[in-house]
Amino acid sequence: MCAEGYIKVVAKTDLTIADIEARLRANACLLPKADPFPKNYFRKEPRAASVLVPLFRENDEWNLLFIRRTEHVSDRHSGQVAFPGGKVDAEDNDAVAAALRECKEEIGVAARQINVLGCLKNYRTVSNYLVTPVIATIDWPVDLSIDNTEVDRVFSIPLSWLSDPANFQIKERLLPQFDVSLPVYYYQRYQGELLWGITAKITVSLLMSLGFRFPSAP
Repeated sequence: MCAEGYIKVVAKTDLTIADIEARLRANACLLPKADPFPKNYFRKEPRAASVLVPLFRENDEWNLLFIRRTEHVSDRHSGQVAFPGGKVDAEDNDAVAAALRECKEEIGVAARQINVLGCLKNYRTVSNYLVTPVIATIDWPVDLSIDNTEVDRVFSIPLSWLSDPANFQIKERLLPQFDVSLPVYYYQRYQGELLWGITAKITVSLLMSLGFRFPSAP
């Protein structure tokens, strides 16, 4: 069924919004494993979170928008490249609402400037969040209003670079207490920025759902 549903990308820069929506629906079964952690790795149920995965067109090609988080001593994810997002709060109707709220709070892009196309499957993180990636296009150019307490920098990377297997690798992280290794996703540095971990995994998942081929991605 997966093979039959797979839609191969022919013209990578000519994808329309309708193409992206169709591929998100058709190729969901091809994505990397959502929870690679061994049984009993976590002692608690995961906390719900969501991120907005913002696509926009510039220079006649699709780009992804990323943030680099501000450094905070108490936050293990500070200083890392990420997508706008965070915890799903009690007042959020769902994961999509949370992603839209966080995007507005962190970089000032309002819901009216965002077109949600769909969601990837949830991914569990090493910090025990269950993250829903919300795929969307954003108006571009757009005026950003960055909350510097949370975001240090906003930047973009073209899909043409992200989809090049030469820029991507999977490393194994050993968990000695469980005698297993976990796959950790890494990209080469892009203009000094290091894209890795769950953000890299979500990026690869999006690209795979759009029909791009990658090396073995468990």
